Amino acid sequence: MPAMKGHHLDDAPDGGLGRGFDAVVRKRRLPVFLRAVVTAVLGCAILFLGGFALFATHVGQMATPKDPPAADAIIVLTGGQARIDAAVGLLKSGKGERLLISGVHHSTSRTTLQAATGGDKALFSCCIDIDRAALDTIGNAEESAKWVRTHDYGRVILVTNNYHMPRSLLEMGRLLDREELAPYPVVNSKLDNGGWMVRPDALRVLFTEYNKYLLALARGALPTTADRAAVMNASAIRQD
Repeated sequence: MPAMKGHHLDDAPDGGLGRGFDAVVRKRRLPVFLRAVVTAVLGCAILFLGGFALFATHVGQMATPKDPPAADAIIVLTGGQARIDAAVGLLKSGKGERLLISGVHHSTSRTTLQAATGGDKALFSCCIDIDRAALDTIGNAEESAKWVRTHDYGRVILVTNNYHMPRSLLEMGRLLDREELAPYPVVNSKLDNGGWMVRPDALRVLFTEYNKYLLALARGALPTTADRAAVMNASAIRQD
């Protein structure tokens, strides 16, 4: 049969071989895309878990300083009696001139706090302030920064649990970038040498706190002008 002059399969009205080739490419491209998605997800999961391991190891290695250098003042974030006891102990030993207890529930009276920490009425009257406005760590940072700037303190000891310390320093450091924050982690349970890996309760607390820490890091990308302005223009916290 004689060949048709000037006619090729590629010139067929329905696309001919060209359309079939495109279909094959699209079919091959889909698995490549899926592999890329799976690789990205696995990569993110590895980074997330690796970050958690570093976070947990860092927290587990924290230790309570035996004899920390004196500071101008002390701030303790509520969340456990051991934190407040440690902060009051630092104040009694002369490690700071004044103590702020941040995040006290509105139903907790000064008398109750005084009784829970040894009943030293003179110490509570002269040297301890109570913040009831803070509802979370962000609020702790805002109210504490106002207090520090009002009293013009340059060096502050920050007391909280070891697992809470990284996020507390992060939030505080955003507002108190000119002052020195000296961490005083309270350790209720030893978690060094990977001890957190074999304790479900500790693992749960650390994992929850790690996620909160990541969210706090993400917040760092947002403007903090309003927060800084509030700190700079703050008045003294009213004492009970």
